[in-house]
Amino acid sequence: MARVAVQYCPSGRSRGVWRRRVALVLLCAAATMLSGRAQTRSRGRDLGIPFSGQTGPFNAITDVAGIAVGHVTLIEGEGRLVPGKGPIRTGVTAILPRPRGNWDPVFAATFNQNGNGDMTGINWIRESGFLEGPILLTGTHSVGTVRDAAIQWQLKNGRKFIFTYPIVAETFDFLNDANGEHVKASHAFEALDRAKPGSVEEGAVGGGTGMGCNGFKGGIGTSSRLLTTEQGGYTVGVLVQCNYGGDLRILGVPIRPEIADLRTCTILPQPLSRPWTAGIPPCPASGRGAADDGALAYHEGRGSIIVVVATDAPLLPHQLERIARRVGMGLGRLGSFAGNSSGDLFLAFSTANPGAANADGTPALVMLPNDRIDPLFQATIDATEEAVVNAMLAAQTMTGVDGIRVFGLPGDRVVATLKKYNRMK
Repeated sequence: MARVAVQYCPSGRSRGVWRRRVALVLLCAAATMLSGRAQTRSRGRDLGIPFSGQTGPFNAITDVAGIAVGHVTLIEGEGRLVPGKGPIRTGVTAILPRPRGNWDPVFAATFNQNGNGDMTGINWIRESGFLEGPILLTGTHSVGTVRDAAIQWQLKNGRKFIFTYPIVAETFDFLNDANGEHVKASHAFEALDRAKPGSVEEGAVGGGTGMGCNGFKGGIGTSSRLLTTEQGGYTVGVLVQCNYGGDLRILGVPIRPEIADLRTCTILPQPLSRPWTAGIPPCPASGRGAADDGALAYHEGRGSIIVVVATDAPLLPHQLERIARRVGMGLGRLGSFAGNSSGDLFLAFSTANPGAANADGTPALVMLPNDRIDPLFQATIDATEEAVVNAMLAAQTMTGVDGIRVFGLPGDRVVATLKKYNRMK
């Protein structure tokens, strides 16, 4: 099985001979080039898509002060599935809700639009109202490894606790050897160590590497909104790991029917290794996707989405649950119907009210009145919609396990379709 790239370049002293050192350098260089190419794809606003609302300087969840994001991306091999070996299309994404080394919990809440998925640690969020420590996103069968690593990373970095419940959420990376346990504790450590403020890499990176979304390639996407001074001047940031199915719409325009030639397909002959892939048709010789004959609806409708909403507005847990509920309205704009096999899991937190979890004394809290929360609802809906579109536009066409190919959403054709329906000039 040929090695394509592994976007994980460990530091430290090489124990191999000179040739192994050279191979590692070349491998890391290939991974760097792969990452660089991912950044060349335009985001929605770069294409002129007229999303509503004012964004922060990075149009990312990191526009909320103190938040950092890091990824480790694993891409290796091609061809038919060899269980335990590959091909590998997976990774880890880490979100730090406070600046590195600041272990002050944040108020938080969760909401499940459809519960066919997993987000660890949420029972204590619901009970206590607090999120303690980082948030990590990965593939379904890597949750346990990443959760355990999160505990050890926090200990290593100075957090003291008797016990803790790490927040690790997943979507099913169907382009990956999903049962192969290729995500290791070291990868989770590296994603957490790499987390930084500023611009966020999007597309087929980190936890979103092996994902599809709305019938196209999916992955990690982010967006933000700034409220006006009159509305309080607060920031709302959203990060998604999108892997769900739906009849894609952007700004109300039906995109999927206009790009019906780029359907999921396989470059290898049937039968493939996993029974549920039996209905995936061969890729035509033209290199385009399979024809839309209705047979793919089942496959393109599988999957899930994780959405993390952050804000600096002083919201209490019951208000943050109201924010988390609005995420589904943004996904509905895009054509999601939260299908039976979809895990649509949302988490919202506020970086305001520092020290609220202190055990000593009686913390003085600040709360935004409910009568002033509407702009935050709108910002959450708008930023969710844009974050998903950014994820899809950033993600390049990928061929994974068993030659299954999922096409990147072509920005030029999205623009042409929006112009056709008079949503762009």
